[in-house]
Amino acid sequence: MASQNMPFIKNLASSDSKIRKSALNSLQTFLSAKHIATTLSPIDILKLWKGLFYAMWMCDRAIPQQTLCQELADLIYILPRESVVPWLRGFWATMSREWTSIDVLRMEKFLLLVRRVVGASFRWMKGAQDGKEDVSAATKTKKGGKKGAATKEKSAWDPKRVDQILDMLAEWPFALDEDVKEDSDSESENEAENDDEDKPQHESLRKEKPKKEKDPLHLLAKKIPSGLKIHVLDIWVDEAEKVGMLAFEEDEEALKIVQRIIEKIEELEQRTVSPAIRVRSKDSLSDERLPGNEKKEEPEKEDEGWGGFDN
Repeated sequence: MASQNMPFIKNLASSDSKIRKSALNSLQTFLSAKHIATTLSPIDILKLWKGLFYAMWMCDRAIPQQTLCQELADLIYILPRESVVPWLRGFWATMSREWTSIDVLRMEKFLLLVRRVVGASFRWMKGAQDGKEDVSAATKTKKGGKKGAATKEKSAWDPKRVDQILDMLAEWPFALDEDVKEDSDSESENEAENDDEDKPQHESLRKEKPKKEKDPLHLLAKKIPSGLKIHVLDIWVDEAEKVGMLAFEEDEEALKIVQRIIEKIEELEQRTVSPAIRVRSKDSLSDERLPGNEKKEEPEKEDEGWGGFDN
């Protein structure tokens, strides 16, 4: 099991910044090994994200916090493609679980972390080679590149990646139900057992079907906090703009992606039971950068000059 090879998890929550940095470097090396990253179970991912959550919790001062947020968001570029979505689902599950425990003094850095992860998720939808060409400015600076130098991003969007990220947004921050419903397999199994009792013995003695294991990521958070949803509604347009998703005239595929996100938010606005989420959804959809919301420039009125006094 991969969890046996993760002794650095506890060090991620160390009060010593040097120990935390060393643990993060060990994690990056650990995740870069494809044969390990592809065998991570949902429980392993949750353990890692819990350690990273407390690494963020212990991080002080603005610059180190900003750097750490970017480093955590950029972990998806280290992972093999098939491991990225489970990794991101682990992030959203962890944030949903821990969100209400974050105090006011620490909230700002976690808001930034969510922003960076949303931005990295959007960037990952582009058809780069598993993030090797899509690393962030922070990572490039660390490797000796010029600060602020931007790698030219490809204009093509990977359809499979787009579907995966948009489905995940609908499952977590844009979830339609306020309460995350638990898997109903147990209820259906109980109903089936009750039905068997009413049937003749020869019919009930059928071969037992193997029980499906419940996904820990679904059972973890019974409720997705409204504050987390509202924050994503506030920032998604900004992050979409940064990756070129709002360049509609140059990229028709980007327009289709944005329209799909808009449809999810429209459905959230209509079906949510939270007035705050309904208002923020409406505000998000009215952003002037989105298609159909552009301001029409009014022609300037010509100055006719002074025409004298009216008689």
